Amino acid sequence: MPLKIRPASETQLDLLSAGECMIRLSPAGHGRIEYATNLEVWVGGGEYNVAYALARLGLRTGWSSRLVDNPLGKLVLNHARAVGMDTREVIMVPYDGVGKKDRIGLNFTEVGTGVRGSVTMYDRGHSAASHLKPGEVDWKRIFKDRGVRWLHTGGIFTALSDDTAAVCKEMLQAAHDAGTIVSYDLNFRSKLWSSKRAQEVTRELVPLVDCLIGNEEDFQKVLGFEVEGTDENLRSLPVENYKKMVKKVVEAYPNIQVVGTTLREVVSGLVNNWSAILYAEGDFFLSRRYEGLEIEDRVGGGDGFSSGFAYGFLSGMTPQECVDLGAAHGALLQSTRGDTSMITLEELMHVFKGGSARIKR
Repeated sequence: MPLKIRPASETQLDLLSAGECMIRLSPAGHGRIEYATNLEVWVGGGEYNVAYALARLGLRTGWSSRLVDNPLGKLVLNHARAVGMDTREVIMVPYDGVGKKDRIGLNFTEVGTGVRGSVTMYDRGHSAASHLKPGEVDWKRIFKDRGVRWLHTGGIFTALSDDTAAVCKEMLQAAHDAGTIVSYDLNFRSKLWSSKRAQEVTRELVPLVDCLIGNEEDFQKVLGFEVEGTDENLRSLPVENYKKMVKKVVEAYPNIQVVGTTLREVVSGLVNNWSAILYAEGDFFLSRRYEGLEIEDRVGGGDGFSSGFAYGFLSGMTPQECVDLGAAHGALLQSTRGDTSMITLEELMHVFKGGSARIKR
């Protein structure tokens, strides 16, 4: 059955996301961190990226987290506010001058090329977001009184600490009780937690989720469901085996109404075959395949897919249109540098409708 999404007239926000946002520092081009003389400054985080992209597409979005009140925290806020994101549910805490108590997390990212893949190195320990505790945000007020049509969060936020895992459960329960659609990106990060711990925590959250998002590794490491026939280099992705895996997921968790998966075949650091598959309304929908997609920066491509298909559902589109929109948005997002979207609604609809990259004059 179709997702039962609250009418826009009853809510203040079309989508709220919750999670950590970091400052990303990258060498120019395809340079190496250890030889860098200059670093590009970008802002991004899995959940933040989704709200940011949808704000650029014209939706009413907000983001909730915990930030330090210093120039780096303000950089994150300014970036969000520049596209009209609602940041009133962000908790600001004092900076102690050295970051012993709370700080803004950093990540250093090299953009790969050829046979050298992209690499991210975290420097996010003791971040303000990881110290968010249950009861610190009044989720019932947000979802019941303010009204939110769609909540998006995921495994990166949940993995930060035992406290954020508890906050996530508290938040999902409040959203579920208010009739808000919940999407959860499994987003496994081995540097943040083990597969065993991920499964222990996430299995308690999934009954409160409507839409699950993840690739083959996410479903295996976070929920224990494997896709048969894949290899570690992901040169070939058997779609029929994905469908079998998804059927097992929805049988185990009948509350799950939508499952979204990006299909990325890595040809080289800058060339991927890209598509997506969506399970919705009891059937599977496969997107257009972007063969030999030339990539400027692959970071955030999955968030582009998530925000694209959420836009589709929130706009009343069919599941086929939603998966095509998500795949198109993910493809477009990887054509620019940085984590957050630079894509306009006009550009998205052009590619979604089959438009080419022919120059516009």
